[in-house]
Amino acid sequence: VVLRPGSGTRQQDNLGEADGLALASDPGGTLNFLAMVENLQGDSGRGYYLEMLIGTPPQALNILVDTGSSNFAVAGVPDPDVTSYFNTELSSTYKSQGIDVTVKYSQGSWTGVLGTDVITIPKGIYGSYTVNIATILESENFFLTGVKWHGILGLAYDALAKPSSSVETFFDSLVRQAKIPNIFSLQMCGAGLPVSGSGTNGGSLVLGGIEPSLYTGDIWYTPIKEEWYYQVEILKLEVGGQNLELDCREYNADKAIVDSGTTLLRLPQKVFSAVVQAIARTSLIQEFSSGFWTGSQLACWDKTERPWSIFPKLSIYLRDENSSRSFRISILPQLYIQPILGIGDNLQCYRFGISSSSNALVIGATVMEGFYVIFDRAQRRVGFAVSPCAEVDGSPVSEIEGPFTTADVASNCVSSVSFHEPVLWIASYALMSLCGIILLVLIILLLVPPRCQHRYTDNDVVNDESSLVRHRWK
Repeated sequence: VVLRPGSGTRQQDNLGEADGLALASDPGGTLNFLAMVENLQGDSGRGYYLEMLIGTPPQALNILVDTGSSNFAVAGVPDPDVTSYFNTELSSTYKSQGIDVTVKYSQGSWTGVLGTDVITIPKGIYGSYTVNIATILESENFFLTGVKWHGILGLAYDALAKPSSSVETFFDSLVRQAKIPNIFSLQMCGAGLPVSGSGTNGGSLVLGGIEPSLYTGDIWYTPIKEEWYYQVEILKLEVGGQNLELDCREYNADKAIVDSGTTLLRLPQKVFSAVVQAIARTSLIQEFSSGFWTGSQLACWDKTERPWSIFPKLSIYLRDENSSRSFRISILPQLYIQPILGIGDNLQCYRFGISSSSNALVIGATVMEGFYVIFDRAQRRVGFAVSPCAEVDGSPVSEIEGPFTTADVASNCVSSVSFHEPVLWIASYALMSLCGIILLVLIILLLVPPRCQHRYTDNDVVNDESSLVRHRWK
């Protein structure tokens, strides 16, 4: 059972008691959601990671949870920046597929080999499962000094998997083998805590369902627009309750995604500029250097002060499952004005937790730390609920409100949505017919029409300069 938006009552979710919350109290079942509570550690600056046992006998590694990519990859050789790695020679169940895989980032890359092995998750679903795993043999600027994770768990769709979408993703393997519902949920607890601190912030990755103790109030759902990233539709932004008054397509240029592997809230350049101007106009102190807004400088206050009262609330409106309605998720400044460095006994310095992006709006840890986020792949939707751990000094720093009408926005704010596979083929046949007509006209030149088909390319990535895996393709 989950709370439905606006209902005020609990209604049965389609997971059903057989597959869903009833199993939370069943220690012998495949799913024991309470056992998954607090199974993550980390922080918003370096990422949240899950302990996993890989191979036979099991080797324990910490794996970064990333909803913005789709490969499961771990260090496969010693590296000066990792404390552990997966030694395939010590695992009797490891099988190499002999397929090389390279993932390149805007700054950094890794190359490895695809294989399969068994995994178990000590604080996850019960049992051992065979999954695809890439062992990283060479890397450049991928593993970072001081991080406590040794690999990355991509939880997005197979369309983003490398070297091709034929590589079954980790979560798809769990759904198929463990017969769990096609849904997972994520809570990251770092609100108001120092960025890149001790790395001991808590969090929860619930595989197969929803744990009621991890949220308060209603769960509000927004449709997934396309199954590659978790792409959603954003209708408008407000700063201090004032609408930015931008064309809603600007917020989705060229996509808007929910990505736990990105540290900041990333906004398309035009949106970012409007937000910065609105925050500066609304805040009580407007004399900040441009370096603070661009992330190259910190702003410092006396440790006895709380600068958050200076800044306004930021609200993001998402389209509801009922397309004529919307809801808004709001973050208080405690989430986007982030403590990062103490100087001496007197000063605490903060960074701006929002940055600009060249090709996407990315709802990263800055926002996600305020909410319990449900990735309901079965019903093609992402849910948001207020997280009880999103508190600073005993007060909530996130809000969800709705419903609101969508009469003041366009019926479709996504300027270019990638086609689903059946539609892709229909479009391909239509375009091929058109190409055939052109061929008849140009037959004397013996031209061959190009194949008119869209594919995900290297351009269909997030060039994310604030990613937890730093400057990497997502």
